Amino acid sequence: MKTFKAGIAMPLLPRALRALKADAAWRRCSDAPGADRRLRVLVDMDGVIADFEGGFLRKYRARYPREPYVALRERRGFWVSSQYGQLRSDLCEKAISIWQSKNFFLELDPLPGGIEAVKEMDKMENTDVFICTSPIKHYDHCPYEKYAWIEKHLGFDFLERTILTRDKTVVCGDILFDDKPDIIGVEPKPTWEHVLFTACHNKHLPPCPTRRRLLSWADDWRGILASKRR
Repeated sequence: MKTFKAGIAMPLLPRALRALKADAAWRRCSDAPGADRRLRVLVDMDGVIADFEGGFLRKYRARYPREPYVALRERRGFWVSSQYGQLRSDLCEKAISIWQSKNFFLELDPLPGGIEAVKEMDKMENTDVFICTSPIKHYDHCPYEKYAWIEKHLGFDFLERTILTRDKTVVCGDILFDDKPDIIGVEPKPTWEHVLFTACHNKHLPPCPTRRRLLSWADDWRGILASKRR
């Protein structure tokens, strides 16, 4: 059985207790009517507030200047590596090597308006905002860099409201802004409504009558939050 040093484990306890209290408060308030209804908003990082696609293409072309690439206007499908593998089989691994490399996530640029929107949400009454992001399985750099990126752009306090998980269906919330079209996991009916955030890889998908879409952070995200309080 693995054991943890007290100096490492003890600082985690206050955070865990705060998370449990926040979850209990949300469950008590989430069914309240009208403006008093407390919302829990989950915001994805890559492709929603951080420019994963632009950062990838820039670093891929710098590392492999003689290799073919997929322009952003030609991107199709959530998985970048799959589309590059269709160009040529070895390009799949070359694409993956980009986001597995040091400083990839740390150096991503914010998407226009994303940081400002999250900060504005955070100031809204009866609203709890969390960053809910999936780390890659190659964990040498990704988890640390995601936390560092969030601290850099949203501030130290947001580290308390950062959720790294490979399965977002187990996270409780009212809304999830995410650019991935199909989010599946162990929970067949997550508590949140998935609002698809428009990205270069999903903007060509036909409209889905059962799912709302946010075109960008210049779109009416405030209206989406307001609709969940009614």
